[in-house]
Amino acid sequence: MSQPSPIDPANSAASAAAGSVPADAESDPPFAPDLSIGSSSTTPYEDYVQADVLTHLQHPLSDDPGEMVFLVTTQVMELWFTVIVHEWRTAAEALRRDDLTVARDALRRSTYELEALNAAWKPLARLTPAQFNAYRSALGEGSGFQSAMYRRMEFLLGEKSASMLVPHRGAPRELAELEKALQEPSLWDEVLRLLARRGYPVPEAVLRRDPALRYEPDPGVEAVWAEIYDGPQESDLVRLGEALTDVAELVWRWRNDHLVATRRAMGAKMGTGGSAGVAWLEKRARKNVFPELWTARSHV
Repeated sequence: MSQPSPIDPANSAASAAAGSVPADAESDPPFAPDLSIGSSSTTPYEDYVQADVLTHLQHPLSDDPGEMVFLVTTQVMELWFTVIVHEWRTAAEALRRDDLTVARDALRRSTYELEALNAAWKPLARLTPAQFNAYRSALGEGSGFQSAMYRRMEFLLGEKSASMLVPHRGAPRELAELEKALQEPSLWDEVLRLLARRGYPVPEAVLRRDPALRYEPDPGVEAVWAEIYDGPQESDLVRLGEALTDVAELVWRWRNDHLVATRRAMGAKMGTGGSAGVAWLEKRARKNVFPELWTARSHV
């Protein structure tokens, strides 16, 4: 009686059941992957990435297929918020140590991440009102301004507001993290403290202000940045200023992309969660991040 071929389906099935690798691996050694890794439970990849968790977090509440796109896109945005907060906290901590190299590296990485975050609008940027309305009711009172991680991003940029903690009163961990972020100096605060340590005349009122309050532009800070930009262009402070300007520009683009996508999908209607919708986003889009970095350019 003839023996089954190495590629016989029955033979392959028996081999798989026995825990061995079939002979018809995708390619010959040394390029064939070791398919036996993880065969006793999950794979090392799954253990590290937690892909099984990530890919089972989607629970659409409507029958419209577009809701899955909206849900996954929003979850991807939350992950980008998380890594950007990590980068800006890294930069702020480095600035406290006067380590501009680590700070600039973190800021530069965050620009790539902001570009990816902004690109996440693509699947939603061409929604018509009818397409959005097909699953909008599934959001209920949910709205993007309720995102705790996005709020931490805003706090790091100096956009502080104690009232924005109110939606998170029912989530103790999120509330504690936001309360801490509210009281901590922002990334911009750490930049200005660094400039003061370098001998620049940053106004005392700015240095001693309550970090839990929203940052307001100061003409003295504008004058400091005008002086820096009027100096050697290869200085570490000019390079820091440009890294911060790149971040500010991409945040501005994020806000405008959000505005345009919302305007296309729902016009001027009231937003979910009771927000003013487009009117709220228009107000946000008009605000400059790190404002004196922009206005100082008029005086150089």
